[in-house]
Amino acid sequence: MKQHYLLFPVVFLLSYTVCAQDSAHELLSFNLHKNIKPYIKKTNSAYEKGDVASGQILFESLVQSHLIGTKFDNFSFKRVNQKKLHLNTLKKPIYLLTYSSWCIPSKGEIPALNKLAKKYEKDIQIVVVFWDRKNDMKKMAQKFSWRIEVCYAHETYNKDAYLVATLKHTFGLPTTFLIDENMNVVNIKRGNSNPGPKISFADAFNLSFNQFQKSINTLLLNERTSRSRGRLATH
Repeated sequence: MKQHYLLFPVVFLLSYTVCAQDSAHELLSFNLHKNIKPYIKKTNSAYEKGDVASGQILFESLVQSHLIGTKFDNFSFKRVNQKKLHLNTLKKPIYLLTYSSWCIPSKGEIPALNKLAKKYEKDIQIVVVFWDRKNDMKKMAQKFSWRIEVCYAHETYNKDAYLVATLKHTFGLPTTFLIDENMNVVNIKRGNSNPGPKISFADAFNLSFNQFQKSINTLLLNERTSRSRGRLATH
């Protein structure tokens, strides 16, 4: 899948009043709004010059300095044949990926996710969000395992505008969000394996599987570390 790093329109974001689902100052959205302005100018300048490496370094700096450890907003996502999914109802670590039907996943990517969803179904919940209308993503959604929560959101739908503005228009796509069972942000990453059209399916699958596995390992390690700290605190 070709990587798309969108420019960052934040006027809408700054006009939004955050609901008190947690202390507003703890939320990902609040900290993103507060710190993104200087980052936008530098990052857009880097990408306009074709300097992807500098743009990525700036993105990682924003994530490391201001977003890791914040509370991921309790967004609700539409599902095709079920009620909306509220993230805080999952009660386990969340591996959330964003896609779009016009930005097709790389060869081997969906089978790799399906295999990992089966392997780790007791440990994490994989959530895939398409930035699409329902009819545009239904065919693609059928390729994912039933173990994966496949959702969609679009700015034209009622109550989706802020969600799309926060996660799509500021982070671009594809983006991966690692979230612990208490809704804390563990990490945010952009891009995918991007194997290229000439690679074999087996090699593309392995490339995607290993990339996803690495992120899942980060999420699982964070969970084990948090539980160990919790046990030590009780003694």
